[in-house]
This record gives sequence, structure tokens and C-alpha cells, in this order.
Amino acid sequence: MRIGELARRTGTTPRALRYYEEQGLLTPERRPSGYREYAERDVDAVHGIRTLLAAGLNSATIAEILPGLPPPGQRRSGPTCPELLTALARHRALLTHRIDELAAARTLLDRITGSPAPSDLIRKGAAG
Repeated sequence: MRIGELARRTGTTPRALRYYEEQGLLTPERRPSGYREYAERDVDAVHGIRTLLAAGLNSATIAEILPGLPPPGQRRSGPTCPELLTALARHRALLTHRIDELAAARTLLDRITGSPAPSDLIRKGAAG
């Protein structure tokens, strides 16, 4: 598939896909005309890249992780480098802390604005 189709299917831009290629995260084939040709597996790769970027990982770290990620629906061991695993565990703990802080902030805003928490809406819907 061409770059425009991959961008459309993954909700990203051709510019971002070219950046991922520059960073070594994607390696599309090249047609004789010079156009990039992406494989179906690149759809999953881009989703993984975007998720890891959203988690705050940099492209160098993602380049280390990406080859060890299993395709969707399959389980395979990930990175085995102890230093990388330690860094990822620290990053995961940081994300968990941020999530907890955001949930507390949302709860406070709900109290201030009088908005019910999503779980309250679910309970009211089930009971009402």
C-alpha cells in the first residue's frame, strides 16, 4: 500500500510516516518509481509506534522495543536486555503515577462542577 493509504488506515500523516522511517521505525520497500510500498504488517507497527510515543517513549527506545513486539493476538516475549526492561518498568511506574494523578484531578473537577463520575452514571443506569 502507498503512504497515503497507510496514513489513512492508521490515523496519522504521511509526514509522520516519513519521520518514523527516518528514525528506523519503519522500513518500507521502494518501487522502481521511488514510491514507498508498505506491507499490511506496517499497519500494526504504526499503531504500536503511536501508542509507545503517546506513552512518552522516545524513538530510540521504541526502535529497541519494536522488533520484540508480537503481532496482535499473539504472545511472544519482548525485550530481554536487563537495562531496557528496568527502564521500561520505571517508565510504566511513572505512567501509573500520572494516571492516578489525572484520575484524582478528574474526581476533584467532578465535585466542583457537580458532574457525576462515569461509574455513578453506570450504576444509576443499571438501577434506574
